[in-house]
Amino acid sequence: MLTAPDWQAALYLGGFAGSLPLIPADFQVLEERVRRKLPARAFDYLAGGAGREQTMEANRSDWDRYRILPRMLNDVSARDLSTTLFGQRLPLPALLAPIGVLELAHAEADTAVGRAAASAGIPYIFSNQASRPMEEVASAMGEGARWFQLYWSKSRDLVESLVARAEACRCSAIVITLDTTLLGWRIRDLDHAYLPFLEGKGIAQYTSDPVFQRMLDEAEFPAVKRRVTLQSILGLMTLTKRYPGGGFWKKLRSGRPLKAVQQFVRIYSNPALQWEDLSFLRERTRLPVLLKGILHPDDARKALDYGIDGLIVSNHGGRQVDGSVSTAEMLPGIIAAVGGKVPVLVDSGIRGGADIFRALALGASAVCVGRPYAYALALGGQEGVATYLQHLAADFELTMALAGCRAIPEITRERIVTR
Repeated sequence: MLTAPDWQAALYLGGFAGSLPLIPADFQVLEERVRRKLPARAFDYLAGGAGREQTMEANRSDWDRYRILPRMLNDVSARDLSTTLFGQRLPLPALLAPIGVLELAHAEADTAVGRAAASAGIPYIFSNQASRPMEEVASAMGEGARWFQLYWSKSRDLVESLVARAEACRCSAIVITLDTTLLGWRIRDLDHAYLPFLEGKGIAQYTSDPVFQRMLDEAEFPAVKRRVTLQSILGLMTLTKRYPGGGFWKKLRSGRPLKAVQQFVRIYSNPALQWEDLSFLRERTRLPVLLKGILHPDDARKALDYGIDGLIVSNHGGRQVDGSVSTAEMLPGIIAAVGGKVPVLVDSGIRGGADIFRALALGASAVCVGRPYAYALALGGQEGVATYLQHLAADFELTMALAGCRAIPEITRERIVTR
């Protein structure tokens, strides 16, 4: 990626020649352009949160409680944005968070994101609810760093298969998402009466999995009378097209596309998951295992007792519990509880370089960014994501330098004050 001054110069010179940036640097402008571009139900699925979206609002506003305290007359002519996480060098203390059903944003979906992330050297956390199989995205990324997000299914055989595939794809960590054992009360989606999985979208990790395919061979579904409408026929056509393999009519006659959706709904999450279940995964992978969704310091301490390698402080971008605590609010307590024993990452509400600086100053090892790159994907595909990542890196570089820091270790708690 270009340095911040070089990227600024490229943008200003482009403007001089009459060319505006592909992706606006202002998040609100970016979001509004995507809202105008995408169908309402697709945009609301990506943009929405739980209930009245109080948690989404808190995720944003609570980062603003921490104010950066710049220091002067430090030589910041040379700047190093890099950090190391689980033995891997990151050019920027940021990863791309897992976001499902990216085909709602762009036809190339996860593959476009993976290419952009690999080009920038930013790790991409593959979503369990991806629109493209992990093997396809890993191939497109070449040597690019990737992790895998796991939704713990009701089927342990499927959990084991997904993790084995992630290892074969050279993912370097497993991230267990804990906060989505049930879907939150997402008003925007409910008002559209829309769940993309029912159209066969966002289930590519399942339909590409041999264990899941075996389940389809064995599954039995009771006959249910449903009202046939034009919309239901169109939905059946969509999920049939989305199902892997050739021959639309052959797939339709087989009934497997519909069975795949029904089986997914049956098993995709497991509300009975407990701490003791973590040993099942620990015994089946040597990869670092992180827990995503930790908000309470006691849960952070307990994770250490169970041999977990890292934490991601997250409330799922405000999509699960309306009125939940924000991640910015809870991060300091979790950092204190962990005491530096494992890396702690944070997501939800990260919108720019100042937020990355604040998170690092509070003790986080890195941040995960979500909605902004999905919006950039919607506007510009792979190039859009690459442009967004360059914006983010330049913003952080300038924030760090103008605050008087030359490198990540200099971003300490003394660099921020609480409002």
